[in-house]
Amino acid sequence: MSSTQLYDTIGATYTQTRRTEPRIAARIWAALGEARTVLNVGAGTGSYEPSDRYVLAVEPSALMRSQRPADAPPCLAGTADSLPFDDQSFDAAMSVSSIHHWPDPIAGLREMRRVARRVVVFTHDTSDAGWLRRFWLTRDYLPEVADLITGRPAVTELAEAIGARLEPVTIPWDCVDGFFEAHWRRPEAYLEEDVRRGVSVWARVGPEAERRAVHDLRADLASGRWAERNRDLVDLDAAELGLRLLIA
Repeated sequence: MSSTQLYDTIGATYTQTRRTEPRIAARIWAALGEARTVLNVGAGTGSYEPSDRYVLAVEPSALMRSQRPADAPPCLAGTADSLPFDDQSFDAAMSVSSIHHWPDPIAGLREMRRVARRVVVFTHDTSDAGWLRRFWLTRDYLPEVADLITGRPAVTELAEAIGARLEPVTIPWDCVDGFFEAHWRRPEAYLEEDVRRGVSVWARVGPEAERRAVHDLRADLASGRWAERNRDLVDLDAAELGLRLLIA
């Protein structure tokens, strides 16, 4: 299933749980520097688009485009690897939590680099051999996630492709954007259907793995096993779970 088909299938309730987290937004917008014109690639419903600059969005999924707010910047149908713009048309190009869905991430990044003088991408690091153990949900309940990144370029390769530097982004414990790792200190959230439907990972691992993970997590929360395994998280205000900014 392509990313467009995926979001046309699961994206109907996306805006219920996926929204702009202001502390992460501040990092993204700071990375845009003085850019006044911004292209948002794989824009989804418009989260993280700065309101104080001219923004043009590109998004392949019609369902996601239909959920953009009425006052959101204009959004074109299109894909990252074939952007319909001249060289250096924008001060900056940004992409947030989208690149892992692109058929050819490096081609998409090079297109962003072609059409913009600055590139800012919010993504995640899967290059570390121990990445699966960073997050308790993948470590203890959903190891199938490892299969989703097989054959994908490491974040260091992505950075090298466009000469980008990498900056870590920590996740606040009360993050309001419900991406996969967002509820690291609020495990009960993963028992909620709406929360899971807003994250493509659950659809991609399949219903059997999802049912097992939810069942096991519910049991461990009830027994106190989750709390015992993860007692080091209770006092953390933010966690480093591999989220990264690529800035070129």
